[in-house]
Amino acid sequence: MHKVPDLFAALQQIVRRAMAIPPHAPRGGLLLREGRDIVARALVGFDTPGRRSLYRAATAELGGERARLVPEAAPGAAPVPGVVAAHTWYRTYLPFALEAAGAVPEGAGVLVAPIHVRGELVGCLAVEQATMEPPGEDRRALFEILADAAGDALERHRLYEEKAGSAQEIRLFERLLSAVGTTAALHHLIETIAHGIKSVQIAPDWKAVELWLLEEDSVEGGAATAGGGLRARVYRAPRTEPTTYWENIRAGAVSAGRPVGVDVEFRTGHGGEGEGSQSALLEEAIRRRVSGVVIGPSNPETAEPWFRRAAEANIPVIVIDTPPIPGSRAPLYIGTDNVAAGRMAAEMMKRLLPDGGVVAALGATGLAMNVRERVEGFRAAVLGSNITVLPTIECDWDMEAGARLATAALAARPDIVGAFGAAADNGPSWGVTARSLGRSGDLKIVGFDLMAGTVALLRQGAIHATLVQREYDMGFRAVETLHRMLTRGLEPTLAELPPSRVVHTGVDYVTLERTPWSTTLSDYLALDAVRRAANGSGDGRSSAADRTEVMLIGLPPPSHAVVEDQVLIPAGSLVGRAIEAGRPLVVDPSEGEWRAHAALPAAHAGARTAVALPLQAREGVLGALVLSTDRGDACGEGDVSFLVRVAGTVAVGVENARLFRRTTERSAALERANAQQSAMLETIRELSSPVVPIADGILVMPVIGVMDAQRSSHFLASMLREIEAQKAQIVLIDVTGMAIVDATAASQLADAARAAALLGAEAVLVGMTPGAAQMMVAQGLDVGAMATHRNLAHGFRYALGRVRRRAARR
Repeated sequence: MHKVPDLFAALQQIVRRAMAIPPHAPRGGLLLREGRDIVARALVGFDTPGRRSLYRAATAELGGERARLVPEAAPGAAPVPGVVAAHTWYRTYLPFALEAAGAVPEGAGVLVAPIHVRGELVGCLAVEQATMEPPGEDRRALFEILADAAGDALERHRLYEEKAGSAQEIRLFERLLSAVGTTAALHHLIETIAHGIKSVQIAPDWKAVELWLLEEDSVEGGAATAGGGLRARVYRAPRTEPTTYWENIRAGAVSAGRPVGVDVEFRTGHGGEGEGSQSALLEEAIRRRVSGVVIGPSNPETAEPWFRRAAEANIPVIVIDTPPIPGSRAPLYIGTDNVAAGRMAAEMMKRLLPDGGVVAALGATGLAMNVRERVEGFRAAVLGSNITVLPTIECDWDMEAGARLATAALAARPDIVGAFGAAADNGPSWGVTARSLGRSGDLKIVGFDLMAGTVALLRQGAIHATLVQREYDMGFRAVETLHRMLTRGLEPTLAELPPSRVVHTGVDYVTLERTPWSTTLSDYLALDAVRRAANGSGDGRSSAADRTEVMLIGLPPPSHAVVEDQVLIPAGSLVGRAIEAGRPLVVDPSEGEWRAHAALPAAHAGARTAVALPLQAREGVLGALVLSTDRGDACGEGDVSFLVRVAGTVAVGVENARLFRRTTERSAALERANAQQSAMLETIRELSSPVVPIADGILVMPVIGVMDAQRSSHFLASMLREIEAQKAQIVLIDVTGMAIVDATAASQLADAARAAALLGAEAVLVGMTPGAAQMMVAQGLDVGAMATHRNLAHGFRYALGRVRRRAARR
């Protein structure tokens, strides 16, 4: 058997060995049950023009009356190898085999042996033979052994697939809980949900995943329309999955910075110039004099002048993702050795294609240096082998566009037997295309990075292997090294690193099944989840007083906007009933009453299975999680149980997001109210301590209310300012309106008198009430040598006389 994790090749080997049992067997293959379908696998000797899809709906149950997938056994006995009529067999299951005249001789039979997995009949091994004569005992036993070997291979694949599914489920809930614990936007939440569900539940092949959120007054019971419906806002995830590459780098950077007091500010910028560009972000970092920069440059050449300016400002720059140009002023590169990674991908392709063949590559080689280097490494590694690599197909980080290009390439060159996806979305583009053309497993695919779509296609066997960059390590080591540069010095830190000033973080081979060269998908997913849980999430803010600020600059993800819409949910619709009943509903919208009453948007057109799961929260039902697929009976009891858990977690996330929004709005309202109150208090202070000139050289300052410390400071500043401005000689301080005249107030009034004297003015206290005077005498309070008068009129006459006498003396 093959030493690579290639289920298709292993099954094909079994078929070839089985074809050697009957004399001159021209054709053979397996029929396997996949849900409601019977699918042909590992066909040998069949003419399948254009490599047409071999999936077909079951026209007969296993062992049914029209054709015996497994020959009938004695009552109560297990099925055993036997022979059925070839014409009947092919007419039922592989009709294209009868299209060529004389393709199946009269009297030919098909030797069939059952395939079991965990005691369940899952399909059969079938080999055509010239007659209906059953095999002898020895040949039948050998045929049975090969059928058992096929069952073992399928069971091993199923075990690894189930283990990977469980690990991916844990990983999904880890991501959801992380989102629930933060203020993640609903757009981000629906993307996480949609692509996470699709990578866990691969059998349903969900086409649409939506979040239906009732308007908040609906939750409170006030938004039902006259027709009994409810208003809701629908969030539909894009079909194209966003990459988590920069999210993983940021997580590593934050984890490295948190314990050492480094704040990591993550920003993204495009590769051009002006606002929103990486150049503008570098300029901002230099202007703000951040402590350091970590950047994955879109274009290392155009970034180099900014690296030079940063070096002149003593701001170290560490480059990740894409290496800087030779002689760069950036002192260090930390990231993947992309040429070596391309060579590793080629080595895996050689193992998958021991007989060689034509291989196509997909990637944005004209736009990204790292992708170009991977392809160059791949090509260099296959030189001199029996593998021919076609010119690279250019694709700009768009999975759907890549799938169209891959389809066209396979139509133009049916001899393509291998495909290399040089960037994250390219592997899924090849995998989706292989599935749609019936070449899943037959087309050997090696991808790059690990998106949710890659996980699903690895589990299905459509992608055979993927190389995963250690993005988390990249971010972690960059910030860790930058901190050493800042605390120990640039040169001492560089002296401990390779002379090349390059630190390669490596890649991981990931395959579904175990091999000597790779990590199983389940192990990789489990380790990733544990690492994230251990490091937690957060914004990277340290509690240290002397925090170090580092800017991490990445590239913005391709824009695949979440579709947002408003809908009315009729009371009797699928979603309306699920919300009213508070339990999930699974229906076929194309049958029975649901044909007229499902009331789903156009995105669900053609659906054969639709699911609505209410979002239960403390304040009631918030809405529903709605999914659909064009596959019938696609959601079983176990699937619903998983989706209910997802819906429960999502409800908490939505509730937290709404609570955060309300808190933010309330905080903003309080800030506005505080600002208004502060303005009013300032106005009151101004009005309660006005400075009024009433004659040449004479000012009046009435004091109203309480003379506290803040009021005293404002009072004193205003008085001195006006004395200087008006060239005043006398200031009448009218305390008629003061609420309390205590020791503090008396001291402040005395201070005011002394301060006025320093500017050559006299302070006169007027308006002292009898009660206040009695209290001051009882408490021994003194306002110093300040002149006093019982009211403003007496004080004015006193002041006017003093001013006139001074004028007469001059």
